[in-house]
Amino acid sequence: MTTQSAFDIKICGLSTRADVTAAIDGGASMIGLVFFGKSPRNIAVEAAADLAGFARDKADGSVQIVALTVDADYAELEAICTNVRPDILQLHGSETADRVRHIKALTATTIMKAIGVSEAADFDRLRPYSRVADRLLIDAKPPKGSVLPGGNGLTFDWNILDALTLDVSDGLPVMLSGGLTPENITAAVHLSQAHPAISGIDVSSGVETSPGIKDKGLIETFLQRAQAAAASPNS
Repeated sequence: MTTQSAFDIKICGLSTRADVTAAIDGGASMIGLVFFGKSPRNIAVEAAADLAGFARDKADGSVQIVALTVDADYAELEAICTNVRPDILQLHGSETADRVRHIKALTATTIMKAIGVSEAADFDRLRPYSRVADRLLIDAKPPKGSVLPGGNGLTFDWNILDALTLDVSDGLPVMLSGGLTPENITAAVHLSQAHPAISGIDVSSGVETSPGIKDKGLIETFLQRAQAAAASPNS
């Protein structure tokens, strides 16, 4: 297993032990489990608890487990936190800053709030969350009519990242997501290195052969290229 670096690499939407094994053996620092019924990556709490336990044993605690929810109610959040025991709750819905604060107090869990962006002005939406969350994630805004807030395989215009300053994120670590693939991950990592606010990348659909079906070879290639880019000088 590759030693975890300071630059986080998250493989999200895992649903089998084979997926988890590929991510951990490839050197991912985070694995994501999705709890959203409309997603092809949705996983039941009981199955997620099994995968989380498997991941902890396999990685000996070196990989963080992220539970992705979308406007989940408190009962669902409590069930996830009690049974899965995630290291991080990723809130990927329309949660307000006040709700994020309440969820953090209720669950006593590290919170990562996801925000959809398409233009530089969207980064202003991070400011209220930077005061209540522990981490932030930026993703491409979903297409009109989409039932999925993320995992749509879309990128946003990376040129707008110049507006994402440490002041905007209040120094919180920010993950870059949205349409990442083995083909563009090297450029994405080098771009992230040029923006101090970005501390990691997150992939889901980019390592799938069809919605919700992860591919071992794509995961391995993605991780190899991401790690190689993170270890090389920015170009």
